[in-house]
Amino acid sequence: MLIFIIILWLDIITCKSIDKNGYVVYCPCMGRFGNQAEQFIGALAFAKGINRTLILPPWVTYSSRMIYKSLQINFDRWFKVNPLQSYHRVILMEEFMEKLSPKIWPPEKRKGFCYSFRNNKECAMKEGNPFGPFWDHFNISFVSTIEHKGLLWNTLGDAYTRQGWIQRFPSFKFPVLAFQGAPGNFPSLREHQYLQKYVEFSDQLNNQADDYIKNELNGNQYIAIHLRNGQDMLGICDDLDKYQGSIFSSAQCTGYDNEKKLTHEMCNPSKTEIISLVKKCIKATKLNVLYIATDNDNMLNDFKKELIQFKVSVYSRKGLFEEEVDEPLIDIAILSKSNYFIGSCLSTFSAFVRRQRETRGISNNTFFGLNSMNIKNEL
Repeated sequence: MLIFIIILWLDIITCKSIDKNGYVVYCPCMGRFGNQAEQFIGALAFAKGINRTLILPPWVTYSSRMIYKSLQINFDRWFKVNPLQSYHRVILMEEFMEKLSPKIWPPEKRKGFCYSFRNNKECAMKEGNPFGPFWDHFNISFVSTIEHKGLLWNTLGDAYTRQGWIQRFPSFKFPVLAFQGAPGNFPSLREHQYLQKYVEFSDQLNNQADDYIKNELNGNQYIAIHLRNGQDMLGICDDLDKYQGSIFSSAQCTGYDNEKKLTHEMCNPSKTEIISLVKKCIKATKLNVLYIATDNDNMLNDFKKELIQFKVSVYSRKGLFEEEVDEPLIDIAILSKSNYFIGSCLSTFSAFVRRQRETRGISNNTFFGLNSMNIKNEL
């Protein structure tokens, strides 16, 4: 009898915690962290617009030890959940799958959503990497798939879009909208970027960054730069004339209405331009510590040679091998905590840092190729 009462009580608690307005889940399967973070902002706005709980998926990343298979990093390893809940209802995907999915999204009721069918047959929900490994991580397969052709993502700013989703896919019939990719624009819409203020680093990530600043930078104030000079970006820069309007996060330099022309110096600044802007920053801020984050060439020797007259200490983090998947996020946290930040115009990685700083009132930021600086008394 006692066991029956306990089971009944647990069922009641579970039922009360179920959101009758429904849920949104998706595979964050576009590129690496910077791209995923751009679309996360849109997904959060999308869920808010249609008043469904957003299921926080793990971040998709890759390891040099498993180059043919993606890895899933729990959302809360890098970011806190509670600040997001102050804006809108969210739940970790691990918690949803364990506690709620057996009730409202059992295997026989799992349907996938995409904008349009491939070859007029179905959504390719699990085709390829990282799509397959992501859903397999939670043992999720789909019994059928559904098109949402004609419906886009801006449910927060467009009443017609919002009503379209609610009417076409009511929560009583579709308790979970499971998307092939993120239900958010890429890059993120300017009107959604304020949502970054609800994205706070986890204690683990904060501690890793603070430990480095304390132990390696000796607790000094510092300038931080991000160099996006990997071969993939250089290839895009070589073909820059083929692109119309903005590309990736270039609007943070050209303006969201293309007020400025996107130049090759914005895309692939020369070493001369990079060193020149850093020198200007050192002279203006009087700071003598430089931190460099990069996906390829950190120009460490170039900086040490060119900045010797300024007596500047130059650092570029080399983490432990076991921290490999955390490495980019530790860099992001260190960049975000800097006293002055210089980023790369097209980089979504740099864009995350800029949003993280600007939504917290820190405007000491600029970008290579702009030939401008914004020095305020935030130092």
